[in-house]
Amino acid sequence: MIRYIRIVSLAFVALTMCCGTALAITPYDVYEGSNLRQIVSRGKLVVGMELKFWPFEYVDEQGKPVGFDVDIARTLAERLGVELEIKDMEWTGLIPALTAGKIDIIISGISGTLERAKSITFSSPYFTTGLCALVSLKKAPDLTDVAGLNAPGRVIAVKTGTTADLVASKRFPQATINRYQEETACARDVATGRADAFIYDQISIAKHQKQNPDTTRALLTPFTYEPFCIALQKGDFDLWQYLEMYIATIKADGTLESLRAKHFKEILGQ
Repeated sequence: MIRYIRIVSLAFVALTMCCGTALAITPYDVYEGSNLRQIVSRGKLVVGMELKFWPFEYVDEQGKPVGFDVDIARTLAERLGVELEIKDMEWTGLIPALTAGKIDIIISGISGTLERAKSITFSSPYFTTGLCALVSLKKAPDLTDVAGLNAPGRVIAVKTGTTADLVASKRFPQATINRYQEETACARDVATGRADAFIYDQISIAKHQKQNPDTTRALLTPFTYEPFCIALQKGDFDLWQYLEMYIATIKADGTLESLRAKHFKEILGQ
């Protein structure tokens, strides 16, 4: 028994010596290496967006970033006590930029999904919507339900890399899916009769229908659940916790509702 205890003790000592560095990591070390600490220390929050998503994020006539997501980011920076830097990039480049550490977070109407959650972390939703359809009155005058899109000969326009892109092939396997880099190209194809429908979020579909009232119809009952979240790198608990507190706070103090009214009341009457 004494010999056994001695062997176990020696093994423990060896393990401790081998793992000494790992065991020496403290909560303070984790905080020091967190993005939250770095953001506060540098005095700047770097947010990735694609400034082509009106009314969430776009560029006004003066060339300044504006929109619902821009206000969410600006308010976040103010409450952190730091400056805001917005990096405008293509949609498909946002997640790679985040994982590479080129931006701190994404606030760009990005939906939290199980697939995306494999590589990045999401906050709680700050806005919820769902996929809807903009229908061509020229090509599909009798289409009144999205279920009718799942048929041979139907053509659906989607923006590459969006949740609509992911959902369309699974939900409408019999249809032809045309993918575009620009949202406006999708809407144009529907308005001109090249596509039966354009699948996108509710706010955007309502916007495009108002812009093309004589050539399109909007099916505004969502057929999916789309939670818009703030995206951040994996493993950064401090920043994630702060974002959770931030979203809860702006919901409780009325800031979020005020921003919703500012940007969406004219579109959806809500």
